[in-house]
Amino acid sequence: MSARDMVLTRGGLRFAGRLWPCTIGKGGVRTDKREGDGATPAGVHRIVGLLYRPDRIAQPADWAVPIRPGDLWSDDARDEDYNLMVRAPYAGSHERLRRADPLYDIVLITDWNWPRAERGRGSAIFLHQWRRPGFPTEGCIAFRRDHLRRITRLISYETRLIVPEALARER
Repeated sequence: MSARDMVLTRGGLRFAGRLWPCTIGKGGVRTDKREGDGATPAGVHRIVGLLYRPDRIAQPADWAVPIRPGDLWSDDARDEDYNLMVRAPYAGSHERLRRADPLYDIVLITDWNWPRAERGRGSAIFLHQWRRPGFPTEGCIAFRRDHLRRITRLISYETRLIVPEALARER
C-alpha cells in the first residue's frame, strides 16, 4: 500500500490523510462479483477515467471528459460492448450517464472488469455522488458532492482504490 492509495474501511474511505464518509453496494463487498448483484468488488482497482457534466459543473481536472447527451454505459453481458461507454441509440441493456439527478455529475471510473470484460462478472464500478448518507449503490462507491470534488483534485496517476477482502468476510 502507498500513501496515494484510497482504502475502503468499515468507517469510510481512507485517503489523503482523512476518512471520507461513503456508501457502497447494497450487496456489500464480494470477492465473487457478478452482474446485477449490487456488490462492491474486493480487490485493487486503478482509476482509469474521469467524466463530468459540463452543463452543471466546470471541468474538475484537465483529464476529465465531458458526458454528452446520448452517452451510455453498457451492462449487457451478451453484447460485444459490455462494460464500455457506448452512444445512443443502443439496443443492449445500459445505464444513462447523463442523468436527471446529480449522481453522475462527476464520475471516477475504475478498471473493474475492464478493458477486456469477462461476461457476467459485473460492469462499471464508479466513484460518484451519493443520494444521501447511508443509501446504498448498485456496487459503486458514493460520496458527498463536495467530498467527491476534493477527492477528484487529490488523486494522481498512481492512486489506486483498495477494497480489502476482509470486508467481504465481515458480511
